[in-house]
Formats: sequence, C-alpha cells, structure tokens
Amino acid sequence: MIHLGLDLGEDVAFANVERLVSRAATHGQFVRMDMEESARVDATLRIYRRLREAGHENVGTVLQAYLYRSERDLRELLPIGSNLRLVKGAYLEPPDVAFPKKADVDRNFFKLIALSLTEGRYTAIATHDDRIIERSIAFIDERRIAGDRFEFQMLYGVRPGLQRDLVRRGYRVLVATPYGEDWYPYFMRRLAERPANVLFFVRNLFRR
Repeated sequence: MIHLGLDLGEDVAFANVERLVSRAATHGQFVRMDMEESARVDATLRIYRRLREAGHENVGTVLQAYLYRSERDLRELLPIGSNLRLVKGAYLEPPDVAFPKKADVDRNFFKLIALSLTEGRYTAIATHDDRIIERSIAFIDERRIAGDRFEFQMLYGVRPGLQRDLVRRGYRVLVATPYGEDWYPYFMRRLAERPANVLFFVRNLFRR
C-alpha cells in the first residue's frame, strides 16, 4: 500500500487501488492488498472495506497472526465474505501490539486459520512451517472443507520440495514470485524489516 500512495492519504491510495482492481476485473484477475506494519493496518482495512462496499469482488487482503488485534479484525471481515491471506507476520513490532513469543504466534496463527476455514469465504494459508501446514490439512480433512475454499502460499525458491509435495497431494499452491527491475530492492527491504527474516531465509533456502 505504501507504493500506491497510502502515506499521501487514504483517498489517494483508495483511488489508485480501485483503478487497479477495476482493470484487473476486466481480465478476470484477482488483486491482493498486502499488509504493512501495525501502524498502517487500520487504514489498509478501511480501504479494503471501501472496495468491497463499492462492489469489487476480485480483491482480498492480509491478516498477520502475530498482532493481538488480528482475531478481532478477522471476525469483523467475515460477514463481508472476505478472501484473506493469513501470515505469521514479518515486521519487528513492540510487545504491546504483537505476540513476542513464537509459540504464541503459532497458536494464534492456527486459531485464525481454523476460524477462516470454517466461517470465511476463501483462505490463503501463507507459511513454510510444516507443522502448521500438516495441522491445517488435518483440520481440513476433519471438517471436510472443500478444496476450492483454500490454498497454500509460499515464496519462490524457498522449500520447493515442500511445494511440489503439496501439489502431488492434490492441494493448490500459489508461489509468490517478485519480478521486474525493482525485485532486488523489494527483497532486501523485506529482509531488513526484521533481522529474524534473514535467518528464516537462510535456514529455509536449502530445505526440501
């Protein structure tokens, strides 16, 4: 949202995103509004709601499990039939707004996944964490959730073996692939947002 003018004002960002979403709809494409750090969550969600209220069906957004507020945000978005990507969260946030311990983040992440799968319209589970993935699959099987109501999402080049394995098992997997001339600055910015991101990338780059 920063690149679409959010820091210049919500109306500016809304106009830019709506133009993109409208054009994408003419080509049968879906647009995902990514989420930035906690200070921009309210504005991003307000823009998302405005788009849905304006009748745009081909747009979704992201919720971050490490933020305390995300369960409330999810419950507020469920009634409008939202298409949501759920992630753990990659920004370095203070303990008054985010869970400081990984175990708590993981616990909340699965809680959001389960809630979205049972009551939401469409759920994108974005993680490379085997335990979260397998626990989600067990929940999906137990609740008999249709395959057209969810997908797994991962990063290009990170755990490709796991990606192929999920596809062989019949699950839909979307691989996020940065492209264009500015892919490297984008990649470095994501790593710089939180020191732990560097360790995550190095640890998972050569894993199956």
